[in-house]
Amino acid sequence: MEFLTTFVNGLSLGGIYAMIALGYTMVYGIAKMLNFAHGDIIMVGGYTILLFLSVNPIVAIVASMIFCMLLGIVVEKLAYKPLRGASPLAVLITAIGVSYLLQSIAQMIFGSAPKFIVIADLGVLKIGDLAIGYSTIITLACSVVVMIALSLFVKFSKTGRAMVAVSEDKGAAQLMGINVNGIIMITFAIGSALAALASVFFLLKAPTMSPTFGSLPGIKAFTAAVIGGIGSIPGAMIGGLLLGVIECFAQSVPAISPYTDAIEFSILIILLLVKPSGLLGKKRREKV
Repeated sequence: MEFLTTFVNGLSLGGIYAMIALGYTMVYGIAKMLNFAHGDIIMVGGYTILLFLSVNPIVAIVASMIFCMLLGIVVEKLAYKPLRGASPLAVLITAIGVSYLLQSIAQMIFGSAPKFIVIADLGVLKIGDLAIGYSTIITLACSVVVMIALSLFVKFSKTGRAMVAVSEDKGAAQLMGINVNGIIMITFAIGSALAALASVFFLLKAPTMSPTFGSLPGIKAFTAAVIGGIGSIPGAMIGGLLLGVIECFAQSVPAISPYTDAIEFSILIILLLVKPSGLLGKKRREKV
């Protein structure tokens, strides 16, 4: 039973990582940039929930998603759009700068001390010797629904097909009448909304938030995206679930639990040495 509990908890945590990784992989696949400020959107989402929680938990969650969507659009317009033709290094440095800017603003407003944000106490489901928190079940179920919905959106909607076209060839997509800037903006909005949703599930697991909270989950989600194959939506899902299960099983073993993060990043290094494109990533030939 302990094995099953750990496995379910791992899938739940992996679902959260997958949601964040989807934002990384979509932005990279379409805009060809790594948005390292994406993890801090989780932190912004958590503090937005804190501001609106006194009204109603549902209102707080909706407000968090809307605010993070708008924030993602503003960041893309002000920080990234002017660098559309710049070198990858310039974009990367800008992304790191945006990350520290968001952390500093949060610290000025809310202080550096962790804030306790209790959305709801959902209790525990007991089936014989098996005990699983309802928050874990809800997180896993919502993660699956979000992943399926996003996959269907990309595959069957007009906007989703436009995203695929832009990811393959921006120039050709623009010649076909696709608004490339609009598609990139929508991608940032969707990714930011998923990050805000991830903050909800993180708070259900551990109800604390600090200005630097999003840094480590953001890096782990990026790791999940790379493991699955950066630019691949199914790859981000698989990478997130795999990383979550590995983390929970590593933490369940006292001898290796202090080295959980090191184990996760070591797996990333080994995978990149064996299969640099990730599990589901495709090798791309760059035109010169």
